[in-house]
Amino acid sequence: MKKYLCIHGHFYQPPREDPWLDLILPEGSAAPAMNWNERILNESYAPIASARRLGPGGIVDIVNCYEWMSFNAGPTLLHWMEQFAPTTYHSMLDADAKSLSRLGHGNALAQIYHHVIMPLASELDKELEVAWAVEDFQARFGRAPEGMWLSETAVDTATLEVLADYGITFTILAPGQAAAVTKLGSGDWRDVSHGGLDIRLPYAVSLPSGRQIAVFFYDGPISQAVAFERLLEDGEKFWRRLADASSPGLLSLATDGETYGHHFKFGEMGLAYILDQARQQREDIHLTNYATFLEAHPPTMQVRLHEPSAWSCAHGVERWRSDCGCTTGGHPGWKQTWRKPLRDALNAFKTKVDEHFFDAGQQLFKHPRQALVEAGKLLSGRVTPQDFADMWLSGGLSPADRTKAFKLIAMQKWALAAFASCAWFFDEISRIEPVNGLTFALRAMELAEKTQGPDFEPEFSDILEQAPSNIPEMHNGNHIWQTQVVPRRETTRTLVTQALLHLWAQRRLPGVNSETTSAETVQWPGVSVTIEPTSDEIPSFVAAKATLAWTQEPHPEDVEIAYTSPPGHDPYAMRIQITKVGEPFEAHVCARGDELAWNKRQAIADTWIQTASNTLFQDMVRHAQDGIHLITNRQEAQSTLTFAPLWNHLAPGLAYAWLTGESVASSAEELMLQFLRDKASSPVTDDLLRRIASTANEFFHANKLDQLETLLTRCHQINLNPNFLELQNSLFPYDPKTKQLRRICQLVGMAS
Repeated sequence: MKKYLCIHGHFYQPPREDPWLDLILPEGSAAPAMNWNERILNESYAPIASARRLGPGGIVDIVNCYEWMSFNAGPTLLHWMEQFAPTTYHSMLDADAKSLSRLGHGNALAQIYHHVIMPLASELDKELEVAWAVEDFQARFGRAPEGMWLSETAVDTATLEVLADYGITFTILAPGQAAAVTKLGSGDWRDVSHGGLDIRLPYAVSLPSGRQIAVFFYDGPISQAVAFERLLEDGEKFWRRLADASSPGLLSLATDGETYGHHFKFGEMGLAYILDQARQQREDIHLTNYATFLEAHPPTMQVRLHEPSAWSCAHGVERWRSDCGCTTGGHPGWKQTWRKPLRDALNAFKTKVDEHFFDAGQQLFKHPRQALVEAGKLLSGRVTPQDFADMWLSGGLSPADRTKAFKLIAMQKWALAAFASCAWFFDEISRIEPVNGLTFALRAMELAEKTQGPDFEPEFSDILEQAPSNIPEMHNGNHIWQTQVVPRRETTRTLVTQALLHLWAQRRLPGVNSETTSAETVQWPGVSVTIEPTSDEIPSFVAAKATLAWTQEPHPEDVEIAYTSPPGHDPYAMRIQITKVGEPFEAHVCARGDELAWNKRQAIADTWIQTASNTLFQDMVRHAQDGIHLITNRQEAQSTLTFAPLWNHLAPGLAYAWLTGESVASSAEELMLQFLRDKASSPVTDDLLRRIASTANEFFHANKLDQLETLLTRCHQINLNPNFLELQNSLFPYDPKTKQLRRICQLVGMAS
């Protein structure tokens, strides 16, 4: 048998979406990024898709590492990436397709839908997590998954049975999860609990159903060294560690995607180096993936597992239900006695959610359980809401009952999201992960109430009261629920208020700061709000109809509204009236800022600053396009522009105008260049650098190569160094046959 290498990357982020908007709102700790998904994308996921290999003359290769490594990505993360990081998202899809063509099996593995701890999930929830994950994978990668990553590699026999039910042929576990091994067909079991497990072969697990599923075990010490011993700092040192550990069979590592770039800057370059060495079959080591190796080398050994077990807990799966001592967070002495009450509260809540779903669903679905399992097609976009209704809803339902059925599906989706493992992983219940989990539960409770279900909150709050916080002022889980979670709840009033404020911030609010009187829409992934002025006459108010349309519900909701222009400059002083269609308007309602949770107020601020920044920059460039022609030639010992403090305000606009082609008299160029060089290191240029990089890429794709070459040449003249990563990625597939393309490549640091 040859020596094989497979490096697996686990790509997952805790669910962060607001469960009403289905959008990740601002997270202050991730600044200057909008949220942690965006920050990790920029530092790890995107660089992995275009990792640089350096050599004489600059960049000699750009490697899509996903094409050469095994990987899984959480469905909730991919859902976000598809919308907000399409380039990296499609790099993953393309990588799987190319590996499928090269090896006969794709590099991508599926992952449990919500990253729940499967041994702690109910029988129904186990099936939903797997079934929805399979549907999501098929929708994205265009094929059925062969392997599936289990959250925290948490496993038991019941979980493996569900994987087998859905055609999964293998999963990946930590070596410490193996208890004993034997040859297939032999009863001579050998204990490997304390070592002695040969990880270079797949093992079969025999299931009570009579089926088998294969298990791969990753190399624990080297995987840990990648995460914690800085192996990525030296690609050759990393390679030597792998080569020395290689022998006939499969050497596989399991690594966190954040390792490459976020935890270790330029870690993706170390990964690209290793993959390149293996691609060249250095020291007779061959790259492969798990499914390819499994086809060529089916199990000849059988394994018994420690059950339940997980890679990150020495006590089975106690980390996610008790104060077992396993924790992350760095606060010695803190207790995790809150874990059990949190688990108990959510378990009791989910039991009631299930009861309500099946009680209410009897009259709404042809087959309630099967409809719920098949909802994965709806969530993944493989079927439209109308198609799903035709297949699974009972005939003759009223519009209200059809809406109710879709709300029950959404209730189950958010109830499951509340169980994502990260809520218990760290050391404090008031952290963002438990708070997000509780927010998902709140949304599910609301949907239960809207579908005539019982009020779950009183019992839920009572159990949370027993979950003590380590932070005195946070008291307990119920205090956190009341102060951190409940204020996040959306209503028709808060959704309309946010829509009006976002339109105001974008200067699109009809009749107030926009000349338009036509309908304007604020679109979030989960819901949209359309504001359409009407002909009604209400003194001092703009009368309008607001239409709320939920993405996965077939029937929108209309309300009548009226609003004023904000007095002064404070948008939160805007007066708003909201009522149902056909009813008289009630008393005026003020859109006070404290009515909205912090992250929603921050989102409005972000919308405003983006609009204001773009407007200011465009105005600045227009002024600079005039002013650049008024700069005169340098006099004697003159070192900067006259009235330089005033020109400072225009410096970014002046630079952008000149870089993008505005001419300047040759006699004045020396003085202008000196001024712009002095400004190049100023923080005021950060936004300018981003705009220059974006414009450069636009020039390339529009085939404006003369303008692109001018822009790049002038950047060098004034010592500006934008991040031309996207342009480099665009240039790399092209053969620079012309002198101009070779020059452009050199200007952005690529070996031509």
